[in-house]
Amino acid sequence: MNIGKRLQLSPRWAHHAACALLALGMAPAWAADWPTQTVRLVVGFPAGSSPDLSARALTEPLAKALGQNVVVENKVGAGGNIAADFVAKSTDGHTLGLMINGNMTIARILNPKVPYDPLKHLAPISLIGKAPLVLTVPANAPGQTAAEWLTQAQKAGNTLSYASPGVGTVAHLGMELLKSKAGIAPVHVPYPGNPQIITAMLGGQVQLALLPPAMAAAQVKGGKLRAIGTTSTGRSPVAPEVPSLAEIGVKNYQLEIWNAVAAPVSMPAAVASKLSALVSDIVRSPDMRARLFQQGWQVVGSSPEGLRNRIDADTQALGEIIRHQKIELN
Repeated sequence: MNIGKRLQLSPRWAHHAACALLALGMAPAWAADWPTQTVRLVVGFPAGSSPDLSARALTEPLAKALGQNVVVENKVGAGGNIAADFVAKSTDGHTLGLMINGNMTIARILNPKVPYDPLKHLAPISLIGKAPLVLTVPANAPGQTAAEWLTQAQKAGNTLSYASPGVGTVAHLGMELLKSKAGIAPVHVPYPGNPQIITAMLGGQVQLALLPPAMAAAQVKGGKLRAIGTTSTGRSPVAPEVPSLAEIGVKNYQLEIWNAVAAPVSMPAAVASKLSALVSDIVRSPDMRARLFQQGWQVVGSSPEGLRNRIDADTQALGEIIRHQKIELN
């Protein structure tokens, strides 16, 4: 035997070995030293969008905890998949992504040509928060009540149009599911992000959309939009004044959005575990909890395993919507 030959571990066993060292309080030196340069937090949606706001809220406390700068970088397009692909293929060891449900679950189910596989190429770090969506319409939409609006929408058929932040986003899949549950038939019009959707609704280009609670609330309080109902099973703590869609007659309908931090799967397990603990502690701190609640999020914070469990559950649930509604890319 060549005693000079170095012992080599497969990536899988190297990953398990690093986790074991962490469990014993023996994290490799390079994990303790990480990061050694500015950390990029990549977002797939425009400035001012819900994922962007959460990312920017996270940068300062994360930078303080890491002792390095953390900067947000927006890579907009394809419903967030351009950013997700960029993160998945990053090799600098200092690139993370702030992701939404669809980019970490059903991207490949919806489109087999998507250049990354979320289940294989992204490493879960921590779930940040969850929330229902709010079905929102212009303030001058027909009907005095939410139930009356629904009746009018059922009669309008495909003369209405709805907006989403892109094909395959939860807002898109949620609206397609709502069409089947509520007997409405609006036509889909994708936009780069929610700020552009709000502008389109105010300008009369589209007539309805599922929006994150805080973005909907700001426009509703200003008298520019109306909230019809939330996608939660009951009233949500982030929008307690808005009835659930079940209250206005849409049965067996429930949907949540969530956001999370992810890394390339190539990130060493020890670094990923260090990051997960930091992010989870940060988002559950009283100050950050309050700040994220103002953005419309119920804070979660999780281990990588907790986020992986949510990914697996949503992959199944959202995949079923795609199959049932026969949703395809145009």
